[in-house]
Amino acid sequence: MRDFYNSVKQTKLLHLTARILVLIVWGSAILFGGYILTFYFVALIQGNTSQWNEVLPDIYDEKTTSATLGIGLHFAAGGIILILGCIQLVNSVRIKYPIIHRIIGRVYVLASMAAAIGGLVFIFTKGTIGGLIMDIGFTGYGILTFTAAIATIYFARARNFDQHRAWAIRLFALAIGSWLYRMDYGFWFMVTDRLGHQSDFTGVFDYFMDFFFYLPNLLVAEIFIGKYEVLKSKAAKILAVIFLSGANLFLIVATYFFTEKYWGPAILDVILGRQ
Repeated sequence: MRDFYNSVKQTKLLHLTARILVLIVWGSAILFGGYILTFYFVALIQGNTSQWNEVLPDIYDEKTTSATLGIGLHFAAGGIILILGCIQLVNSVRIKYPIIHRIIGRVYVLASMAAAIGGLVFIFTKGTIGGLIMDIGFTGYGILTFTAAIATIYFARARNFDQHRAWAIRLFALAIGSWLYRMDYGFWFMVTDRLGHQSDFTGVFDYFMDFFFYLPNLLVAEIFIGKYEVLKSKAAKILAVIFLSGANLFLIVATYFFTEKYWGPAILDVILGRQ
């Protein structure tokens, strides 16, 4: 009886830490999505795309117009999917307001496809700063995002809602990859003083990050899709709670840092008309 009681407590604690993680990810991703739209997309509209290079070296080159348009589309659509994706996964919205869910869902899927296509256009016309390895990693990311977007809408139209939900979760896991990429870099720089990083993104850590920012997300997505089926043992639940608690702490600290230093000022500049 005591073992059963402890198992129930561990399960509830696991669910609680998982829900907290989701809320933190949603809040942080929405802030980052707003930053992307205000800093990158507004600069594109204003014709001030050279300021992109202040944050992402060599991302803008006046000689490659198609690459600029591609990455501009990627930024704009990326900001949209980060914000809308958080709304789409809210159960109460999906159940109480199905029409809104469907309308937002169509915009979300189209934006995901646009973000993937824009990124791929940039890679194939200009190439990434990190060379072949980064090209391969980011191309894989774009292809997986496009595939997940197609599958999400396909299963929704086929009324296979279990598969629709599964692919929607995978799509969101991929959508937050660009956000997580920056979070990981910021935290790594703060803790290790840029260990394994080169200015041209050809360091050991850079090569690792070319794939790490989205592949583990898909693994976590599969755990959520399976409703924690792989975490039935006592040891697995305890380890999962410890891992999720650490992730929550990391995301809170990183979100605060980025909001104070980068995201917040950029958003306020647009709101107050200073940009």
